[in-house]
Amino acid sequence: MLRAHASRLLTTSAFRAAVPCRPRPLLSLNRTSLRKMATLNIVSSPNAPSAVGPYSQAIKLGDLLFCSGCIPLDPSTMEVVSGGIETQTEQAMKNLQAVLEAGGSELNKVVKTTVFLKSMDDFAVVNGIYARVFGAHKPARSCVEVSRLPKDVLFEIEAIASLK
Repeated sequence: MLRAHASRLLTTSAFRAAVPCRPRPLLSLNRTSLRKMATLNIVSSPNAPSAVGPYSQAIKLGDLLFCSGCIPLDPSTMEVVSGGIETQTEQAMKNLQAVLEAGGSELNKVVKTTVFLKSMDDFAVVNGIYARVFGAHKPARSCVEVSRLPKDVLFEIEAIASLK
């Protein structure tokens, strides 16, 4: 019975008039902007550690830059920097900045970060360094504790940045 009622509702002229038959585009895009949005460009910087797996340091897509997770590797030696959470956070943030610059962006254009910590006990220390590095700019952020990070580091950060 419900099915029959729904069928009658869908065929009524009042319902058809209330619901447009063709969806209207939310944005007006020309071919150039569509091509730009669909083109993926790999970003690589010699001033940041090379990828330690089958991924890129960052990818440009349209007006956005998607940065892979940056860990505290020294770019010249590809070794984890010695020291604790402060030293590791500082190095990973330097690596992120190098990737952002290679991709044509900068720290004040970062719109979202995700921070991975080996221990939430380090949250206050990391927060202080993060606040100093980003200054008055405050991107959206998630911060999670994880059981293990690549190369057993204490800190990792990934980011999405604007290219405009």
